[in-house]
Amino acid sequence: QVQLVESGGGLVQAGGSLRLSCAASGSYFRINHMGWYRQAPGKQRELVATIPRGGSTNYADSVKGRFTISRGNAANSVYLQMNNLKPEDTAVYYCNADIATTQDISVIRRYWGQGTQVTVSS
Repeated sequence: QVQLVESGGGLVQAGGSLRLSCAASGSYFRINHMGWYRQAPGKQRELVATIPRGGSTNYADSVKGRFTISRGNAANSVYLQMNNLKPEDTAVYYCNADIATTQDISVIRRYWGQGTQVTVSS
């Protein structure tokens, strides 16, 4: 069973920084895309940033220039460095990953973490 475990959320003042981490554990063959989404109260879950196994990253316009997504050397972890945080960044942040659990890499399943709360005070 594959699990994604996030950490690093918390309370920070506007203009501050936080670094979110997410690591995959369990039995799998390969991890493709990894990414971060967020959901604010009363709003739909939205994409924050994604990073493929190889290739260019992708960011929501609202976080470009402030957030940086990266992957660990073992490619089973993903990070989100968040700088110059704003109150509108307040949300539960979710990590996700597209994972092939067997050597048949055409069979991909998307996994989600449990979420970590980020609160930015004004």
